[in-house]
This record gives sequence, C-alpha cells and structure tokens, in this order.
Amino acid sequence: MSQQPGQLTFVAPRRAKPARHLADLSMAERRAAVTELGEKAFRADQLSRHYFERHTTDVAAMTDLSPAARDKLSALLPTLLTPVKELTTDGGTTRKTLWRLFDGALVESVLMRYPERVTMCVSSQAGCGMNCPFCATGQAGLTRNMSTAEIVEQVVSGARALAAGEVPGGPGRVSNIVFMGMGEPLANYKQVIGAVRRIVEPAPHGLGISARGVTVSTVGLVPAIGKLADEGLPVTLALSLHAPDDELRDTLVPINTRWKVAEVLDAAWSYAARTKRRISIEYALIKDVNDQEWRADLLGKLVRNKLVHVNLIPLNPTPGSKWTASRPEDERAFVRRLEFHGVPVTVRDTRGREIDGACGQLAAAE
Repeated sequence: MSQQPGQLTFVAPRRAKPARHLADLSMAERRAAVTELGEKAFRADQLSRHYFERHTTDVAAMTDLSPAARDKLSALLPTLLTPVKELTTDGGTTRKTLWRLFDGALVESVLMRYPERVTMCVSSQAGCGMNCPFCATGQAGLTRNMSTAEIVEQVVSGARALAAGEVPGGPGRVSNIVFMGMGEPLANYKQVIGAVRRIVEPAPHGLGISARGVTVSTVGLVPAIGKLADEGLPVTLALSLHAPDDELRDTLVPINTRWKVAEVLDAAWSYAARTKRRISIEYALIKDVNDQEWRADLLGKLVRNKLVHVNLIPLNPTPGSKWTASRPEDERAFVRRLEFHGVPVTVRDTRGREIDGACGQLAAAE
C-alpha cells in the first residue's frame, strides 16, 4: 500500500514471522537449539561451518552428519528466500535478484563485482516507511520488517554464487556489504544489528567479513544512530542527507520533520568520534531541486573539517517521477564548490541503473 505524501511509518505492520533459522541465533543459542532437537551441542558448530563457511543449505550434502541428525537439524535451515527472477548487466558482474519471502512479500538484493572487491547491497525491510518522494521503495510503503536470517541469507546466496564461479571473473568472495537496499535499516534495528553481527563474526560463528567493509545507511533516525555507536561495531554510517537546508529536506526526506539537519549531523559527528569511522554523506543530485551552487556551499560549510566523505549520486529515474538527474555541468559545479571547502567528494558509479538495481530504484516488482 503506497503512502500519503510526507507520511512516516516507524512501526512495521504485524505479520506472521518467518521460521527460526540458524542465522537468527548466536552460537550459544544454536547449541541450545541443537540440544533441544535431541543432538549433541557440538553439532551446532558443524552446522554453522556448513552454512557460514561452505554456504551450504542442503542438509543432504552434510555427509559428516548422520542421516538421523540431518533429519532433525534441517529444522534450523528452513527456506527463507525463494528467487523469483534475476537480471544482470555489466557483462554479468552486476546481478539483481528478486526474492519472495515466506509470506509472499517481495524484496531485492544486488551483487556488484568490481576488479578489486565484491559489494552486496541488501534489503532490511520489505518496502520502506520513510516515504522519500524520489525513491521507488519509499513510494511503495512498508510491508514488514525482515528477520535477521532473511537479511543474512541475501549475503550467503551471493557468497554461494561467487564461490561456485557463477559470476564472471572466476571464484570469489563477498568483501563489502551495504545496507542500502529496500528499507530503513535503523527502523528495523534489532534484526539489522543481529545481521551485522552474523556478517562480521569470524567463522563458524558468522561470515567473517570485516566490519570495515560494512556500511549501514540511514535517513537520520537520531536515537538509533546513538544506539549504533554504543554497539562496538566499527561499521561505516552512511547518512542520506540529500539537502543541507531544513526547508528542502522536509520535503525530500520527511524524517527531517522529526529531526532537523543540525540534529542529524550532530548525531553523525558523535558516531564518528565514538567509532573513528568516517561518515559517508549520501546526496542524490536532482535537477533544479537540490543541485544549486549555493546549496553546495551550505553543505560544504556544514561538513568541512569533519571526518566525512560526500557521495554524490546522480538521481536514478523511477517510473512516473517528475525528477531526474542534474545536468553534467551542474554536477561538476557542485563538486567544485565542495572541493573549494576542502570536503572529500566523489560521484557514485551508478551500477545497475539498466536493471533498476541502482540507488532508489528497488521496487520489488514481478
């Protein structure tokens, strides 16, 4: 169900929950779950190695377990995501997958292989309640939160495809995770933190991906940014700012009606001070809306001399939108003004635009 302009949805609709999965649980909880199923606790370690190291979900392939043990332990590896369709571009190195969840909800993830890294963009909610008017996901409204394991499964499926050599470039591994798919990650806080822990914990507890390779994006839920700083997880915080002034940001990012630009930036600087991690400021350049040089100057003054990097994103078009990307000359002028203020800035490579897999385009349509 689509949302009214400016409407925010913080609490996801109540829906049936997906089955409990190994990836929902800490190692201690896995051992308890295995014992409840009538198996020795060490079976949790074996099961975890198969899942997190070998990316195996088929218990029949786990030949170090007896048939009886496999039968019991299959309860901890329910099918959570079913692929509906896959689209590729960039010679197969960018892959967008549409997944159906157990209750019919649809989400998308995107795998992007570069020469020096593999980044996976994962969803944390089916839909989104933040209602940013230039984002296809935001226009769809919020269906529900995703479970920790549903989030992790997106990464494991990408890791499995890479290990099997299914992505051009030979066998590989996932090195970077960005929580920039569908949903506002910090509005599904508990499950997202669980997923981050599974992603960064060393095998067999988790996938063993460096926390420095994980980016959590937010439109600016100030209390949750503070909580994230307390977690002791040195992940990068990406702040979707999109406007440096409250008047425009109230429209582009409706959460700004709750927490203003100054409050959001203060929370970001506190996060950087606690974690020693550079803040990534995400800024979608929209033609004649937020790409004026005076706004670049204002942004430059707000963020200069901070532990920060500005990521400019040429707006990716979405169906029916009245907005489009900035003119190349306006984009270049915006970059120049930020550089004048000494602010590190890059223009993002819009990987996946041809398959509606780029920033702001994920709509989970069949």
